[in-house]
Amino acid sequence: MAAQKGKDLLLRIFNGTAYEAVAGLRSKRLAFNAETVDVTDAESVGRWRELLGGAGVQRASVSGAGIFKDAVSDGLVRGAFFNASILSWQIVVPGFGTVTGPFQATALEYSGQHNGEVMFELALESAGPISFGAL
Repeated sequence: MAAQKGKDLLLRIFNGTAYEAVAGLRSKRLAFNAETVDVTDAESVGRWRELLGGAGVQRASVSGAGIFKDAVSDGLVRGAFFNASILSWQIVVPGFGTVTGPFQATALEYSGQHNGEVMFELALESAGPISFGAL
């Protein structure tokens, strides 16, 4: 993947008919993790650890900070957090692909300075199967 502008990574939420951007994110992070299942025993060759392929839990997490696009987007995300809703989100990584699936908002923080705008920080955790589509 060639170098890309950080501002081009988009966070979208499904509004019932289409995915739309919810915020002007100034910093973003997308991470994939997979747990391992250790099946090492006394007969493992050279006492090297052995892992069971295809087992374990996979997850994706997304975090970002910025300003909301508008009051509707703010309300949608805030409602999702306070209701512990699992909504369909889409993360677009330019030059790489699109990650789509159910996520739950696990953290929502607001901050601001007296001479600046209100900012937020958001954390999402996957809540089901995630799909990837190459661009």
